[in-house]
Amino acid sequence: MKLEDFKNIYFVGIGGIGMSAIARYFHSIGKNVFGYDRTSTKLTGELIEEGINITFEDDLDTIPNEFLNKENTLVVFTPAIPKDHQQLSYFRLNSFTIMKRSQVLGLLSDDLNGIGIAGTHGKTTVSTITAHIFNKSKMGCNAFLGGISRNYQSNLLVSKDSPWVILEADEFDRSFLQLHPKIALITSMDADHLDIYGDKSELVKSFQEYAGQIKQDGILVYKKGLHLENVEVEKYTYSLNEVADYYAKNLTLVEGFYQFDLVHPQGVFEKLKFSYPGKINVENAIGACSVAILGGVKEDEIRSALSSFEGVRRRFDYQIRKDNLVFIDDYAHHPKELKESISSVRDIYPNKKITGVFQPHLYTRTRDFAEGFAKSLSLLDEVILLDIYPARELPIEGVNSRMIMKNITVPVRICTKEELIDLLKQKDLEVLLTLGAGDIDKLVEPIKNMLIEKQ
Repeated sequence: MKLEDFKNIYFVGIGGIGMSAIARYFHSIGKNVFGYDRTSTKLTGELIEEGINITFEDDLDTIPNEFLNKENTLVVFTPAIPKDHQQLSYFRLNSFTIMKRSQVLGLLSDDLNGIGIAGTHGKTTVSTITAHIFNKSKMGCNAFLGGISRNYQSNLLVSKDSPWVILEADEFDRSFLQLHPKIALITSMDADHLDIYGDKSELVKSFQEYAGQIKQDGILVYKKGLHLENVEVEKYTYSLNEVADYYAKNLTLVEGFYQFDLVHPQGVFEKLKFSYPGKINVENAIGACSVAILGGVKEDEIRSALSSFEGVRRRFDYQIRKDNLVFIDDYAHHPKELKESISSVRDIYPNKKITGVFQPHLYTRTRDFAEGFAKSLSLLDEVILLDIYPARELPIEGVNSRMIMKNITVPVRICTKEELIDLLKQKDLEVLLTLGAGDIDKLVEPIKNMLIEKQ
């Protein structure tokens, strides 16, 4: 049975950023879509407003009757769902057709020219910039994104006429091995998800295997310095300012944004203006531009798209931007991401005090990278640490935020989420960053409202 043969699509974990994009797609083509998620969030609220029904109870009685017909119901789940989940266990015991999110994504993209953006960090921003460039060109595109584009207020773009589909290729649980892209871009292969891979060498092998799955006449683009030279396919490198096939020169900061010349194999695009702040995002834009050029997008289309890109929710996401107060929210949850985010803020605001609130994500990641987190956070002027967000994990004895705190070299304190607003209210803030991939995003709006009232 093919995907189009299913009338009903049930999502277990529908509130996940990747799951919600697929749910939106099936809803857009007229399928009956229903889903479960553990908690109500801004994203689940948006899905409900769009007409997708969601239950927040892991109870068999909440599954609508029509979704109990296994002949015309497809069940899609995310690996983050625990093994003892009642609804998923029921579907398994009763022989429903069940697929991981990544399997469905692979099937949806197989008949199109897939552009798979992978990497331990940066992939969401690169894929969203790439989607915006293609969408603003004559090419158009479909896109399943790992973040909410501020240009479109969605993580899904649909075009019936475009042969292109932009995909965020997720390395967690080796999900990206379900994809066979026409063009693959790899941003980074830093040690991460060691609970899955064991060590960095295994993670690198998985990325190499992903690169080996590019279609026969396809192309690999990767950040210069990554060990992918042995992949037997047409290859190109990109970099921020190191000489590569695609790189920037004459990088200039103008009123908080960057202007640069893009050097590429056919020549130079001069004085491109990128409307999204942060030096790391210029590198992300170079990666996106390289893919766009290889896909046939024209210079004027790239130029226009870069100047109109509005960013990604929770990626260097300005909440307040005034002369006397700046508040930025960022998803950074790996030591290298933190370093790049904080360094970008420092470049823009070199003479201001920068206060960061960081919520560590996962016990295993905290255990594996505590020293790296401390080193990156020490680039701030002041640090506030929240407790670890466990996500799918159970606590690990002795692993907590104090593992990070003890190696931070600037003023630091730990507080609870409940204490944070009052603590920030007492401070004379100049630049505030909220950082992390857990539920710290639920504090962003309350913090913003408090700061506006305090002004």
